[in-house]
Amino acid sequence: MRFDRMRPDQLHEAVARGLPFVLPIGVMEYHGRHLPAGVDLIVVTEMLDRLGDEIVVLPPFAYGAASHAVAGPEDGGTLHVDAAAILPFAEALFASLLRGGYRNIHGIVHHQTENFVQGMPTDLVFRLAARNAIFRHLEATRGPGWWGAGEMADYYRQHAAGTDPFAWIQVHPLFPEGADFPFDHAGEGETALMLALAPETVDPDRANGDGHWYTDTAPRARADRGAEGVAIALTHLRRVLGLEAGPDDTAGTERTR
Repeated sequence: MRFDRMRPDQLHEAVARGLPFVLPIGVMEYHGRHLPAGVDLIVVTEMLDRLGDEIVVLPPFAYGAASHAVAGPEDGGTLHVDAAAILPFAEALFASLLRGGYRNIHGIVHHQTENFVQGMPTDLVFRLAARNAIFRHLEATRGPGWWGAGEMADYYRQHAAGTDPFAWIQVHPLFPEGADFPFDHAGEGETALMLALAPETVDPDRANGDGHWYTDTAPRARADRGAEGVAIALTHLRRVLGLEAGPDDTAGTERTR
């Protein structure tokens, strides 16, 4: 379900049912000559579409901190917005959601998530914004010293169970750590995902002769391999969003490092 197409009664019902409200987070970035600029956002939005009425999808955020590490602005497609400029927007968005009574909020990001524990600018700025918004909301609604109050004596048990206030907003990578699927930039992995999710955006004939090392494996990409990646990501998303396993989740497997 899409937030922007829902009436107030439908939104209230979704909250009452405990549905996740999910924000797709992406960047616009050069992905070789064979893929579109919005790969990192498209793979997230297309995956979330496959969850249907199990979730509420917020309008996507498309203008993350892409950086020019891959290609300069003149190469076409990269639109870099500094993380410092994103922070006030993200905080304001999360604060508005909290004021509206939403508590099961998630962001999903694919850009530069190969070392998600350490973090990169786009995911880090949304994670910081989430923490800032929660802290400010709690102090505004419960007053200074809210954490030290007697009713928070079981905070660490809540934290272990994932039910504490800081679980109200969470940011996750699209794939789990150690997924048995190629993680790359515009190579075999991302090209295969796009062949499975949005084949009309891919021009395989342009995958050769790009001149960049990171696209060398792109000609090996196959739609059926991309479908395996989709299944892995959907299994992961259902887990982190607290959803029941779906019928298509068995098509891919996971392994840990």
